[in-house]
Amino acid sequence: MRAASVGQQCAECVSEGARGTRPARTTFGGRPVAGAVVTWALVAINVAVFAGTWVRPSIVNHLEMLGYASFSAGGPAHGVAAGEWYRLITSAFLAPATGLTGGLGIWDIVFNMWALIFVGPALEHLLGRVRFICVYLLSAVGGSVMYYYLAAPNAAAVGASGAIFGLFGAWFIAYRRLRLDTRGIATLIAINLALSFFLHNIIAWQDHIGGLLTGALLTAAYAYAPRKHRTAWQVLATAAVMVLIAVAIVVRNGQLSGAGL
Repeated sequence: MRAASVGQQCAECVSEGARGTRPARTTFGGRPVAGAVVTWALVAINVAVFAGTWVRPSIVNHLEMLGYASFSAGGPAHGVAAGEWYRLITSAFLAPATGLTGGLGIWDIVFNMWALIFVGPALEHLLGRVRFICVYLLSAVGGSVMYYYLAAPNAAAVGASGAIFGLFGAWFIAYRRLRLDTRGIATLIAINLALSFFLHNIIAWQDHIGGLLTGALLTAAYAYAPRKHRTAWQVLATAAVMVLIAVAIVVRNGQLSGAGL
């Protein structure tokens, strides 16, 4: 027998009642989570890859974001337009130390991981793990795609900032949907965008804009999806963003490969 609010119930009755009860959901339809497993896993992956660049700096050349270029005169073409599409996502997990490719070096990963730890757990609890990882990864790719279009084809870029800006956009939309104060996140976004443009020689502002827009768009689809068949609408929205990104990549591939090195 099992203790219940109205006396005792047999184990079979408790199991039958549990089957008839709807599973708990977060505000935006995800499964409630107790910890921030995805957030900490992402931090661990980013830090591990950063450590790997110290041991083997050549990793950067193979995984950084690159549109279409050759590393040597008359050499083979490299980059997304040359079929190395994986660079769109692998570049988001790179943050090489100063001296390898320049830029902000260790400060890049310090800021990005601080931001991920700052906003990640709350968003993971609000969205659920699956939706949270979708926002993170698609924001990373969305940022790379924007960079693919707006930066020079032979200009390389690395860093998780596109994904981080996607989480900033997600945070803003989620707070708007819940009618909470958004002035803090709006100020944070504005300051970081201003720094992106001011330090445009060492910061890929295109990546930031693309990640921000992707994260905000996808989270808006999650937050404002109709309650009836909400999960189906959210899956459809995720698929639509993926298709839009894929089409954009194919179009840009054609533009660059047709123009030649």
